[in-house]
Amino acid sequence: MPLRRPPGLDGSAAVVTFIGHATFLIQTAAGNVLTDPMYSQRAGPLNMIGPRRVRQPAVPFDDLPPISVVTLSHNHYDHCDLRTLGKLARRFNPLVITPLGNGPLVRSAGIRRVEELDWWQDAKTSALPIVLTPAQHFSARSPFDRNRALWGGFMLMADGARIFFAGDTAYAPFFRDIRQRLGPIDLALLPIGAYEPRWVMQAVHVSPAEAVQAHLDLEASESVGMNFGTFRMTTEGIDEPLRALEEARRARNVPPSRFRTLPFGESLWLRS
Repeated sequence: MPLRRPPGLDGSAAVVTFIGHATFLIQTAAGNVLTDPMYSQRAGPLNMIGPRRVRQPAVPFDDLPPISVVTLSHNHYDHCDLRTLGKLARRFNPLVITPLGNGPLVRSAGIRRVEELDWWQDAKTSALPIVLTPAQHFSARSPFDRNRALWGGFMLMADGARIFFAGDTAYAPFFRDIRQRLGPIDLALLPIGAYEPRWVMQAVHVSPAEAVQAHLDLEASESVGMNFGTFRMTTEGIDEPLRALEEARRARNVPPSRFRTLPFGESLWLRS
């Protein structure tokens, strides 16, 4: 996989680059955002246990532009990597926006600026308008702290363009609520992996077919899949989500231009 340098804005409202798993670089005129930053080799405690990375981050850490905001959806190891947060703290001193209860964990990585939000709350300290949205998931870093911190997704506004980042979630009616409460969505970043076996995972992760339904509920102009091809978290094949997404799109008559995946390191431009 060739490594990429992020492109320039080139007059667009935002440039969105897929780094891997749930990590996207979102470049805007108001500042650059990194979602659920994960650069470690394992998704687990101390970077010593847990699923091993199958694909390396498509944008090297040293090639990241200045990061002003990090959105952190929840505290699972594959989304909240303390080693990566520490590197970001030392290099960029970003603001981290995260759901309630995650502040102490984030600060333990050396992050000095943290804003915790409840569902539907607006960030007060970010240069970009950001709203925390609901998700159906759970939180835990150990067997002893389950659901002591909140989880969620984010709606970001960049020069008139609305970008929805779902984080980790199961399918539920709140996708319609997001569209009704927050308005038209130009780009939805939706999970499509870690969904098998369904009897276990359906309560916390959407399948590709459910991701397509979420896309329709959101009435998004365009959706891009994430949470696939980086770590093997569950029993489906590492690239099986791509085939399943194609099948789900055909079943619902959703063209590839409306819901697709970005090759690792590729970017898309949103116009205002």
